[in-house]
Amino acid sequence: MSEHTGATRGAAAPRRRIRIGDLLVRNKVISEQQLQRALEEQKRTGRKLGRTLIELGYLDEDQLLAFLAEQLHIPFIDLRHYRFRPEVARMLPETYARRFRALVLAEEKDGALLVGMADPTDIFAYDELTRILKRPLKLAVVRESDLMRTIDLVYRKTEEISSLAEELGEELAESPGIDLEQLVADEEVTDAPVVRLLRSLFEDAVGVGASDIHIEPDESVLRIRQRIDGVLHEQVMNEKRIAPALVLRLKLMAGLDISEKRLPQDGRFNIRVKGRSIDVRLSTMPVQHGESVVMRLLDQSAGLLELEQLGMPADVLARFRRLIQRPHGMVLVTGPTGSGKTTTLYAAISALNAPEKKIITVEDPVEYRIPRINQVQVNPRIGLTFATVLRAALRQDPDIVLVGEMRDQETVEIGLRAAMTGHLVLSTLHTNDAVSTAVRLIDMGGEPYLVAASLRGVIAQRLVRRICDSCVEDYTPDAQELAWLRATIGEDAGRLRLRHGTGCPHCNNTGYRGRIGVYELLEMDAALADALRRGDTAAFERAARAQPGFRPLALRALDYAAEGVTTLEEVLRVAGEVEEPVAPAPAPEAAAGDGADAEG
Repeated sequence: MSEHTGATRGAAAPRRRIRIGDLLVRNKVISEQQLQRALEEQKRTGRKLGRTLIELGYLDEDQLLAFLAEQLHIPFIDLRHYRFRPEVARMLPETYARRFRALVLAEEKDGALLVGMADPTDIFAYDELTRILKRPLKLAVVRESDLMRTIDLVYRKTEEISSLAEELGEELAESPGIDLEQLVADEEVTDAPVVRLLRSLFEDAVGVGASDIHIEPDESVLRIRQRIDGVLHEQVMNEKRIAPALVLRLKLMAGLDISEKRLPQDGRFNIRVKGRSIDVRLSTMPVQHGESVVMRLLDQSAGLLELEQLGMPADVLARFRRLIQRPHGMVLVTGPTGSGKTTTLYAAISALNAPEKKIITVEDPVEYRIPRINQVQVNPRIGLTFATVLRAALRQDPDIVLVGEMRDQETVEIGLRAAMTGHLVLSTLHTNDAVSTAVRLIDMGGEPYLVAASLRGVIAQRLVRRICDSCVEDYTPDAQELAWLRATIGEDAGRLRLRHGTGCPHCNNTGYRGRIGVYELLEMDAALADALRRGDTAAFERAARAQPGFRPLALRALDYAAEGVTTLEEVLRVAGEVEEPVAPAPAPEAAAGDGADAEG
């Protein structure tokens, strides 16, 4: 924060200059020595004093904001739980909101505007905001990180995207004989409508945390859809004629053949959006009204998640760590497409990455590049299949091998034999739950004795949406839901406190914001291995479900619902996907916020 400040009780409050550093010392929040050290660092870096104090570890952000709020007699507002109106917030143009780290939160009855600021001591910013908004201002202090996230939500690019699409449509309509390839191929034309449209499209997607962008030409409209927290959100445009220009430009960026429109193509490129490096995997496919494009966005700047950040319950995390730290054997991560299997595998590989271990990965595609790890991209067109690369990888003296997916009998057999001959093999498989995975390996051609000897454990997972904490409220299940709960956990169903989100600007009116993993872990033991060798799948399933630490996916998801993390709707979706009979069990107790297992 600025060292000199103007305290502001309201619009008409007298402005006086105070020294935040001196106030912090006077109130024994920091020492004189810490202030002097921070002032020296501030001169060196040019950062504000408050930010410097936080970075030096002399106080945390909430301490500073609470102190500022008390000294300036203004409220501290937690934007994560604040219900603002986007149309009011947009009274301040986005440029100024970002420059002054400010957001209009509400319109007061007396005509004044309540403005949240990351630094309410910035006199220059206050004066400029007063001049721009032409209204009396009442200030509140907010966390800078929450403010920037909220600004991304408020100033969505949807209107700008529509406007640019219209502009590009008009340009194409006015020049029917225009050379489309020339229009989009010139790298110097950074202000061309197609370039600006794509830039806005990527900025909007990154701002709202979209994982995929779909561009789909229809008979009379163009649909642009973004997958946010696993669900598609649609924007429809009437300018269908711009679709070829967008596809052509994207093909050029990905180095694809722009003359080939009859066959699917795959490519990738890297872009920088809002200071972040985004790897884009692009897939084109010919459809009835042109070419459909789907882009998967991978944020390389975000880095890989650690195992502790996956949201695994404490008991599952400890057991999974033990599994992957074994010197040999096979560990599988299973679940449908989009359930976070790759994220879990990358977290495991990161935890194992050490100078004394040789790690080779066989992937399709390589999603994140990791130092020290030998990553191979398969290419079936030239014969570089999973099995081919895996066979070659085993001649490279590896300790750990990661196979992107067990796709065929050859890959399964090589992987199982590698696991039995002293290598740790990590891979994925598309199965509904952990129990059916070993049986699937046998169905794919793996010898029962090999599966029994090599398989060490299976973790099945799903992603469920988190309830938005800005609009969460209690929820009463209907008769059908209550019947399912009673069948699942017995009469304790009536004592569960369930919650849901009503929808607000923070969550795009969905009631959900973010996702968390639900995990089911099965470790192989003597009883399971014996059942596999005999080929007795019924005995295998009974023994698996009787394991002391085994808790099915549906009950794990229900633990999260009991904690208020997710909704019963999401639990039922997981239960429906798994399609498993769930035996009555004790109602889960509310666990700690770290996602610990409700069974304790």
